[in-house]
Amino acid sequence: MDWLGLRFLGELPSSGQIVLDCTHNPFLVLLAYCVACAGSFATLDMAERISHVEQPKSQRHWRLIGAGCLAVGIWAMHFISMLAFETPLEVHFELPITVVSLFIALIAGLLMMNTLGRPNLSVWSFSKASIGIGSGIAAMHYVGMAALQSSAVSYYNPRLFALSVAVAIVASSAVIALARYFRKGSGMFHQLLKYSASLLMGAGIVSTHFIGMWALVLAVPAGSPLHGATTDNSLQLGLTVALITLLIIASCLSAALADKKLQGKEHDLRRVNALLSQLDQARMSLQQVAHYDALTNLINRRGFNQLFGEKLTQQTLSNGMLAVMFLDIDHFKRINDSLGHDAGDELLKVIAGHIKGATRSHEDVVARFGGDEFCILISLNNREEARQLALRIMQKMKEPIDLAGRRMVMSTSIGISVFPDDGNTCEELLKHADLALYQSKGAGRNSLHFFSSNLKTRATLELQLEEELRNALRDDIGLELFYQPIYDLRSGQVAKLEALVRWRHPEHGLLTPDRFISIAEANGLIAELDGWVMRRACHDLSRLSHNGCEQLKITVNCSALNLGRDELADEVAQALADAGVSPHRLELEVTENALMGNINATITLLKKIRALGVSLSIDDFGTGYSSLAYLKRLPLDTLKIDRSFIQDIPRSTQDMEIVQAIIVMAHTLHLQVVTEGVETMQQYEFLSRYGCDYVQGYLLSRPVPLQDLRMVLDQLRDRRHVGGGAVMPFRDTNEPVSQDLFADSPGYHAGASIARPVR
Repeated sequence: MDWLGLRFLGELPSSGQIVLDCTHNPFLVLLAYCVACAGSFATLDMAERISHVEQPKSQRHWRLIGAGCLAVGIWAMHFISMLAFETPLEVHFELPITVVSLFIALIAGLLMMNTLGRPNLSVWSFSKASIGIGSGIAAMHYVGMAALQSSAVSYYNPRLFALSVAVAIVASSAVIALARYFRKGSGMFHQLLKYSASLLMGAGIVSTHFIGMWALVLAVPAGSPLHGATTDNSLQLGLTVALITLLIIASCLSAALADKKLQGKEHDLRRVNALLSQLDQARMSLQQVAHYDALTNLINRRGFNQLFGEKLTQQTLSNGMLAVMFLDIDHFKRINDSLGHDAGDELLKVIAGHIKGATRSHEDVVARFGGDEFCILISLNNREEARQLALRIMQKMKEPIDLAGRRMVMSTSIGISVFPDDGNTCEELLKHADLALYQSKGAGRNSLHFFSSNLKTRATLELQLEEELRNALRDDIGLELFYQPIYDLRSGQVAKLEALVRWRHPEHGLLTPDRFISIAEANGLIAELDGWVMRRACHDLSRLSHNGCEQLKITVNCSALNLGRDELADEVAQALADAGVSPHRLELEVTENALMGNINATITLLKKIRALGVSLSIDDFGTGYSSLAYLKRLPLDTLKIDRSFIQDIPRSTQDMEIVQAIIVMAHTLHLQVVTEGVETMQQYEFLSRYGCDYVQGYLLSRPVPLQDLRMVLDQLRDRRHVGGGAVMPFRDTNEPVSQDLFADSPGYHAGASIARPVR
């Protein structure tokens, strides 16, 4: 039976033909298997290469190479296997038919690589591809068999023929499945699996060939000459074909490996470029964060300093001028405390817009240094330009701002320093602008000031005094207490002593509190200073008690900052206990402004101190903004009238009426009244006539140190006896006593400067 030019054998021929017994050279068979395995490995590797290539042109390139490797590998396996075929006949191969078989193998290889190049493969497509590729391999085999020419007639066993085709199809499906599986993956284990798969695929391809050879039956007519095995060049030819094939496959694999490494380097380069791009973006983001304020989008201190240095260099080279302006929003803390920090942030955004809107957008540098502090850097031709800009900003700030349902107007204090007049470095100019801002705040805020050299001198002196005051407190050197008697108008005796701190400075002489109290308050030393005054006053009171002054009381001033500390009551109790002094002999003086700071907390603290037995006095009454409603709630014992109401008596009728009203009001609230600053007999007599309880002033005595106090007390007692119960002044004139170094002004009291803050 013939089909497609093939003779199929139904039974042995009956015309006297002889069926030949053929064998195979085992070495060439093994060599053919190795070539098949190499072709299979190349197919898997090329399929993997295609999956890693991104450009379509490169993918087509590697499909062609993969198809060539597979076609050459299968065809070479077939050709070497045919060379391994040993028969007792003279055989030769027709070149055209052999070339056709190679062409068929190439078509099968192309179909295979196109199938593997698809990203998705359905079951139907997989089946069609397997059948097509398997049929191509089988066709390549049987066409190659047709190239075998001899005197024998070729017959094929139809069952084995069908089996060879089936094996070819199964082997093709296995190749497709394994190649798609190995498209992704890496590492040693992946390579070992790929080698194993190549051995199995090679076995399948070789099986297709040898099952086809098994189906072959060669028959020669009876009497045809036969000869035994002869040596020919089959081995040499087989080795040559194998070597050429393996070189081709190895070259393709080497090219694939080189391309893979090159692609890996390209991927690494792209990854590095991507990382560099990300780093550049991160650097820009960090630079934005590092040099710009997140809330207002203005540059921050770091960015400002960088631009400042650049502009300073430019102006130095061109002999130009720069102005540095420090701005501080007046009373901004009250916004945060009353409306919350979110409202404060919104307000800062609006204020930043106002400041930015008042400046030259492309020339001036506006920065936020933190909190409510802003800084502006401008180039200018004269100082007046800086003043005009500051005035524009202050005018812009007066525009109403709607915030949290309220309509408010803010103000700003501004300090200005100018290059090169006020400094040559960034640090120096910023420091001088800050000093000028400090002066603007001290002048009542909502104002502008230029830096002047006396500001630097004062700042240097304050810094020196701060360090020396800290050392004086630590070493207990230089600080002293002076005492001024407080006279009881009813008993005609000295009933109290007010303790007033002094600092005997080694260079500046005896300093009164107005020179150093504000420094102590600004630098956190006021609590330590007040504590020292209290401990020393209690200690001196104990010494006075041993010298016949058992009835005297001492009044000690307490600063507003110290009054906000819950530990104050315990410190008072400890000072009394250490000195062994009864609590009722100590009186604590606080200013009325200090009392009004946090009225509820203040009342709680004062009640704790009052519970100890310590008396409480309100100092400088009438100069602050205390409320009578609060005054009646405070646990007070004494009210001290400020000297400002006394100094014009008896010339001022209005002051006389005010003092009378205060005395009546205090007595109505069951408070004793002390009047300070009494300097004339007319003042003394007026106060005595209208029911004042105590007087204090130069008429009686100046503040004196402890060692001189006994002599002053004796003099007052002696003058009382001479005057028949009324105090006799140091001078028999009604002219006020001139004030000098020991002037008893509110600023001289420890802590009293809080009522009149410097800043």
